[in-house]
Amino acid sequence: MYAEQVETFLDHLLLERGLAEPTIAAYRVDLAHFGLFLESQGDPAPESLSPAQVSEYILLLKQAYARRTIRRRFSALNSFFRFLLAKGEIRRQPLSGFALPQLDKNLPHVLSVVEIKALLAAPDAGTTLGERDQVMLEVLYGAGLRVSELVALELQQVNFNVGFVQIVGKGNKERIVPLPLPIISHLRDYIAQGRRRLLKGKSSSYLFLNRSGKPLSREGFWKTIRRYALKAGIAQEVYPHLLRHSFATHLLSGGADLRIVQTLLGHADLATTQIYTQVDAERLKEVYRRYHPRERKAKG
Repeated sequence: MYAEQVETFLDHLLLERGLAEPTIAAYRVDLAHFGLFLESQGDPAPESLSPAQVSEYILLLKQAYARRTIRRRFSALNSFFRFLLAKGEIRRQPLSGFALPQLDKNLPHVLSVVEIKALLAAPDAGTTLGERDQVMLEVLYGAGLRVSELVALELQQVNFNVGFVQIVGKGNKERIVPLPLPIISHLRDYIAQGRRRLLKGKSSSYLFLNRSGKPLSREGFWKTIRRYALKAGIAQEVYPHLLRHSFATHLLSGGADLRIVQTLLGHADLATTQIYTQVDAERLKEVYRRYHPRERKAKG
C-alpha cells in the first residue's frame, strides 16, 4: 500500500507540479528510506505510527545522517503526508509535533574579484578545449548559473542579438539573464571555431560539448574547474556553485537591488537571496578588522 501511494505522489510531482527529474529522484530515495523503516516495524499504515515509533525513526536518522539530510527527509515525508491528507487517504499527520534539528547558519564562501579574474584567465583559449572551458567559466559566473543549467544549455536558449540567455531552472521555471557583450562575443567565436571542431561534422543542439561531440557532464565540469583553480593558485576548494555564490555577492557589493539579484538567480523566496547580504557584511567586517587603525592599535 505504501509503495503504491509513493508512486501516485511521485506522479503528482511530475505531472501536476512539474518538478524536475532529479528532484523527484531525491523524493524517491527519501521515501524509500522511510519505507524500509516501516518494513522493520511490520509494515504499519503510516497514520497508525505511534509517537514512540516516530521518535525511533528520528533517532535512527540522527545516528546516521547530518542535520541537512534529516531535514530534507522530513520535508519529503511532510509533503507526502500532506498529499495523502488532501486525498483523504489518511486522517492525521504522523509527524505532527516533532521538531527538526536546526541547521548551522554557515554562510557560503565566495571568491574575490581578483580570484575570479585569475580563474577565468586559467584556460588556454588558444586550444579547442581551453576556448570551451574559458567560455563556460565566463557564462557560469557572468550569469550566476547552476552547473546543471550550464551543461544543459542549448543554442536556442542564447539570444545573441539582445544579449541574454533563457534558463530553465528548478521546477522547470524559466528566467531571463543578461550576458555582458564580451561574453556574447566569446560565445560567437566558440560556436564558430571550438564547438565546430568538437562536433567533427556531427550535429547537436547543446552548447557545450566534450571531446566526442556530446553534451558535457556535470562531473566532467567539476573536474575541469578544480584543475583551473589549482592552476590559478586559488587556495580554497573551488566548485561550480562557488561561482554562483560569488556572482550574487559581487552584484550586491556593487549596489544591485536585492530583488533583481533574486530574479537573476531564480530564487522563489527572497530569504534565500538575503544570505548574500550577510556574506557581504561579513566581508566588510573582516576588511574593517584587518585595516582600520583602531583595530590594528587594539591588537598591538
